[in-house]
Amino acid sequence: MNPMCFPKPAPGSCPRAWQEPPSSFSEGPRPRLQLRESTLPALTQTLAPTPTSSPVLPGSAMDSATKDEMQPSLPPGSSCPGPEWPEQERAEQLARGAALKWASGIFYRPEQLARLGQYHSREVQRTCSLEARIKSVVQSYLEGVKTGVWQLAQAFEAVQGTREALDQAHGLLQGMVEATETLKPLREQVAQHRQLQVLSQLLPRLRAVPAAVAHTRTLIGAQRLLEAYVCLRELEQLQEETWAPLGGLELPVFEGLGPLAEALGQAVEAAAGVAGRLAREDPALLVAAVRVAEVDARHTTSLELPPRDWQRRCLQALQEGLERTHFGTPLLLEPGALAGWLEALRVALPAELATAEALVAPCCPPHYKVVRLWAHTLHSGLRRCLQQLLEGPKLGAADAFALLHWTLHVYLGPEMMGSLELGPEADVSQLEPLLTPENIEQLEAMFVTQIQVNVAQWLQKALDGEVAEWNREQEPGTDSSGFYHSPLPAIVLQILEENIRVTSLVSESLQRRVHGMALSELGTFLRSSSVSVLQPDGAASGDLAPVEAGLDELQRRICRLVLEALLAELQPLFEALPSRRWLSSPELLDDVCERTVRFCQDFRRVRNPAVQLLLAEAERTVVLQYLRALMQGRLVCRGADERIQAAQRLQNDAAQLRELFLGLGLEESVQCAPVLLSLRDLLNLRDPMLLGLEVAGLRQKFPDVSEDHVSALLDLRGDVSREQRLAALSSLQAGPQPSLSAGHRALFSLVPVPTPALSSCLPSGPCA
Repeated sequence: MNPMCFPKPAPGSCPRAWQEPPSSFSEGPRPRLQLRESTLPALTQTLAPTPTSSPVLPGSAMDSATKDEMQPSLPPGSSCPGPEWPEQERAEQLARGAALKWASGIFYRPEQLARLGQYHSREVQRTCSLEARIKSVVQSYLEGVKTGVWQLAQAFEAVQGTREALDQAHGLLQGMVEATETLKPLREQVAQHRQLQVLSQLLPRLRAVPAAVAHTRTLIGAQRLLEAYVCLRELEQLQEETWAPLGGLELPVFEGLGPLAEALGQAVEAAAGVAGRLAREDPALLVAAVRVAEVDARHTTSLELPPRDWQRRCLQALQEGLERTHFGTPLLLEPGALAGWLEALRVALPAELATAEALVAPCCPPHYKVVRLWAHTLHSGLRRCLQQLLEGPKLGAADAFALLHWTLHVYLGPEMMGSLELGPEADVSQLEPLLTPENIEQLEAMFVTQIQVNVAQWLQKALDGEVAEWNREQEPGTDSSGFYHSPLPAIVLQILEENIRVTSLVSESLQRRVHGMALSELGTFLRSSSVSVLQPDGAASGDLAPVEAGLDELQRRICRLVLEALLAELQPLFEALPSRRWLSSPELLDDVCERTVRFCQDFRRVRNPAVQLLLAEAERTVVLQYLRALMQGRLVCRGADERIQAAQRLQNDAAQLRELFLGLGLEESVQCAPVLLSLRDLLNLRDPMLLGLEVAGLRQKFPDVSEDHVSALLDLRGDVSREQRLAALSSLQAGPQPSLSAGHRALFSLVPVPTPALSSCLPSGPCA
């Protein structure tokens, strides 16, 4: 059997041979195909294609001739075209298999071969029926195609007719365009005729335009603004009436309207710029100017003219004129003249606001908000003027103070912007501060710097005068109690108090700055209970700590300068101490006490606590010189008797010094002479083996005592062996080291000691 080409089935369908297998396929077990060799040629001949039909699969309705008509012809030597869809080849194989199985099932038994003719006849009939149906369908399709071709021919004829009609219409239009071109001169003449007709009607009025323009200028010059505006509007209306008929043509006669309108606008601005003066002298002119601006703002025109915006220009002129009146000239003031200028503003600005509320506001529409406009304009002008002032040359202290006080208190006070007579329409709550925080900081720093320089210069002069006063030959002045007295501290404190009090009128920050400056510059004058005068209420007491420290240092320096003279007198006397004469006689110390008393007699005119400080430093100086003489190694006791004499001398000298300074008025609690009693105990000790305990006790009382001092004292005893010395010195390092108390006054650390022999040093000591 030759291979066959099957057309592609419709979607969702398949050939009958694939859908309806013969009934024998579904009956019982299928018998195995067994054909005899003798029957195979007959079966092949029966199934072979006939001249009129080709064998088809069961259920097929199309023979090979029909297929050939419907399929495209193939070139010679080629087979069926490839499958139109991927499963076509597989479907064809399945169909062939199904046909073979059907044939093997039908012709399995020999007796069934007799019915082969019947099967053949039935299939032929079925094939013929299918061919007839196909021919019918094809015939119907061909008739439809024929109808469509006829309709296309009819449409083509209609299109041809339409094209010819359009060509004819195009020709007609071309003729009309040419005719229109010939009518163009006529249309121009008609337009010109209409313009001439309009001009002929308006000619009397157009001839009067130059005179009307001149008359309007005269009215503007005479400040008759309303009449001038009426004339201007009549001229502009005439211009509108001629503009449209003339097709936007501008006549030369109207060329002067633009400058005329600008002249009127400038006249309105000029009147608004002096609104305050006009409100008092000629309110009608101010009203006319404002009315012209308001009426023109509502006017519309068909002319292509730029907007005049007279209303905005009027408001701007009001503001500029107000600023020009009060802040128009550059502010060039001499040093110290700023206060006068501010005082003039204090009077002028409230008067200007009162004029605006009473006279200017009735002349303007309510939406102008004249009082608010006046207040904000004056404020902005003043703010800008002050900014320019701060950007200029540096202000002096008086000008900076005046500006700070005026802007922070006077300007916002009841005399100016805070006045109760100024109604809520002024809206002063929305005003920006005249001075920014940076400006206030700049002015305060400027003021404090200038004041600091002035105070420093004044103090230097005062000090120079005070020094000259004290260097005179006569005795300084005294107060009612007999103490030396200088009025300079009281005067300085009074001046500083006044400066601080004045700055409190400006701001707390300025007061704090001046207060700190005063404490910094004038600490040398603040040494009495009156220092609290410069301390503001609520200020921390620690604010005066730097001043107190500076004063203490100054007092110590003064004491050192005073006691240098005492030291120069005492040093020659202590050169003979200690000595054999010192052991047996108190004359050496008597001379010291006599010189000391004579020197300290001048202290009686010094007030407390300065006199206590001088006496304490004098007593300390005497004791230090005493200790210095003991440490020089000038005397070595030869035995127990001399040690007892030295101890007794130390006790007597300590008592004599105590009585001396008690008599001078020095409190016993601050005296240093008791140190001699501790040294007496060290010399009076009989058993050298107990020196370690005595040295440890001395270290506890006087933490600044060193090994060198102890060695020098042991040398004064004259009976201490090397081992005993080392044991005594080792007690200085044994046990906890004493700490210096806050009230401890250094003694031994200020007393130099000659370098001892190496044999008397500890291995770990500073002299080793």
